[in-house]
Amino acid sequence: MLPDTAVQALEPDGRPEVLVLRALKLGDLLVAVPALRGLRRALPDHRILYAAQSWLEPIVGLTGAVDALLPTHGLDEPLALRPGRVDVAVNLHGNGAESRGRLEALEAARRIGHQAPGWPGPEWEDGVHERYRWAHLVSAHGIEADPLDYLLLRPPVESPAPGAVVIHVGAAYGSRLWPVKRFADVARSLSDAGHLVLLTGSTGERPRAEAVAQAAGLPDEQVVAGRLGLLEFAALISSAALVISADTGAAHLASAYARPSVVLFGPAPVAEWGPPPGPHRVLTDESVRRGDTFAAYPDPAILAVGPDDVLRAAAELGIRN
Repeated sequence: MLPDTAVQALEPDGRPEVLVLRALKLGDLLVAVPALRGLRRALPDHRILYAAQSWLEPIVGLTGAVDALLPTHGLDEPLALRPGRVDVAVNLHGNGAESRGRLEALEAARRIGHQAPGWPGPEWEDGVHERYRWAHLVSAHGIEADPLDYLLLRPPVESPAPGAVVIHVGAAYGSRLWPVKRFADVARSLSDAGHLVLLTGSTGERPRAEAVAQAAGLPDEQVVAGRLGLLEFAALISSAALVISADTGAAHLASAYARPSVVLFGPAPVAEWGPPPGPHRVLTDESVRRGDTFAAYPDPAILAVGPDDVLRAAAELGIRN
C-alpha cells in the first residue's frame, strides 16, 4: 500500500495519463530516457507516470519527461491504479507475460509495447542496445525518439567535490565486482598523481570501499560510499574529472552527463549496455565472458582487466597517472 503522501501526489489532476512500466534500477532508467523524451514530446498534454522503485524518484525528475513516479517494486503486486484511469500504457519493462499482464489490468485505451497477443507493435529483437530498443519501440508506434537523446538535466544541488576522480567500487551482483586490490592499485596511482579520488557505493558497499581505501592508503574522508543522497551522487558524477566503474548506474550517470569514464564489463554484452559515443572507454574480454548476471563471483570478462589497463584508458582520456 502506498504512503498517504504518495497517494496524494498520484491523484488525477485532470489530464489524460500515460503509465510507463520499468520497475527496474538506475541504469535501466537511464537507457530508457530517449523513449521517455519521445513520449513527452508526442503527448504534451498528458501526465506521464513512471512505475519503478521509489528510490529512483530524484533521478526520474532529471529526465525532464516524467511528471510523477508510481512506486513499483517489481511485478509481484498489481500496479496501484484503478482500471480505466490510464489512457496510454507503455511497456518498457520487457515483453513477458508478467509485465504485459500488469499493464493489461489497467484497461488503458492504448497499449504501447512489443508484438504479443493483444499487443500490436514491433517484434522483439535480441542483441540490440537498450537505448535503441526502447527508442525504436515507441518510434514504431508513431512516437519519434532519438536513441542519442539521453542527457539528464543538471541536479539541483552542488557537487560535493567538483573535479574529483570517482571510483565506484560496488555492483548489484558479484559477477560485476572487480577485485578490491585492483581498485586500490588504481586509486593509489591516481592519488599519487595528485588527483582527489573519492570512493563511492551504497551503504551496504561501504565496507568494500573502506577496504579499497585502506589498501590504497586513502583517508576515511575520501570514502563517501553510503554518505551521499542520490541527487548528491548525481551531482558528484556530473562534475567528475573521471568516473571508473563496473557496468552499473554510476557508469550510466557518467554517460548521462558526458563525463569521461572507464567502464569495466563482465557478464553484460557491451553491444547491448555499453556507453554511447563520447569520452568513454570500455574494458573487457568478451571472448571469456560467461554471461551469468546473477553469479556470486566475478565474470572472467571483468577479471581479464588489470589495473594497468584502467590507468592506460584513463591516460587516453587526459587523466595523468
